[in-house]
Amino acid sequence: MKKTTGRTARRANLQRGATLVVALIVLTLITLLVVNAFTLSSSNLKAVGNMQSRDEAIAAANQAIELVVSSSFTDAPVAQDLNVDINKDGINDYTVVVALPRCIKATEVANPDKCDETLKALCAENNWHTEWDIRASVADGASGASVVVNQGVRVKLSNSQKTAVCATPTA
Repeated sequence: MKKTTGRTARRANLQRGATLVVALIVLTLITLLVVNAFTLSSSNLKAVGNMQSRDEAIAAANQAIELVVSSSFTDAPVAQDLNVDINKDGINDYTVVVALPRCIKATEVANPDKCDETLKALCAENNWHTEWDIRASVADGASGASVVVNQGVRVKLSNSQKTAVCATPTA
């Protein structure tokens, strides 16, 4: 059996303490890496959730614009609030505020006489190309998503219809 001196025993005790300190530092670094990875993944999850809410709001606005365009909105343009069920579960998910459709331009058809024979009567009557701006706004209170979608639409109108609803200068 080897006999240890006092100096060697002290060095052995110091080395045991150093091992403990190094182990604690490594454990702290690993803990910090795990906490950082968790924080990063949860912020990525929030970002993806926000993008999904924004995309759903845009889809709701587009659906409301399609409803307006498919109606005879040029007969009597009005602002309106439309409820949209984006996931078709029977519950309205978004309320879309559609502003008053604006006639922004009216251009007379250059040569209505050059229409197809079957459409000649319709061409002679509907001789104005009108361009409309339809604006839909959606604000989702739950996620905070808020979008505004503008859509341009061209509609052919008769002179009397154009005069009634299109108070803009002609092009």
